[in-house]
Amino acid sequence: MKTIDQWLEEYGESHQNPTNKLIHWVCVPLITFCVIGLFWYFSPLFACAFMGFALFFYMRLSIKLAVAMAVIVTVMLGCVLELERIGSEVLLWTTVIIFVVSWILQFVGHHIEGKKPSFLKDIQFLLIGPLWVVCFLFRRIGIRY
Repeated sequence: MKTIDQWLEEYGESHQNPTNKLIHWVCVPLITFCVIGLFWYFSPLFACAFMGFALFFYMRLSIKLAVAMAVIVTVMLGCVLELERIGSEVLLWTTVIIFVVSWILQFVGHHIEGKKPSFLKDIQFLLIGPLWVVCFLFRRIGIRY
């Protein structure tokens, strides 16, 4: 199994351009939120299983990052539940629209970068993207992951 540093180094290879990085810092968390929301809309049980799997994956890489992601996922789930309280169709369409727009922007970022998205090489990079954002924040405030 790769270490967190190996995952981040490989992910970072296709995320060097400042514009692409900015797009990813915004869109990766939005996509993560939308995935949770869409899974919740169709099956809360599946959403919980997916979040548990992702947190287990993160825990194998770093306990600190897994705890940070657990907090982030909990906040995102709270937002999903609030949207669902307003109306299930509101949850569905909000997450679908944000998801589509965010992915379009991600591909624009990769076009600017001139490199393919990492997940085309290994689907596990879809789980690494959120960690890449959290690791950036950790480094910024001086926390070692």
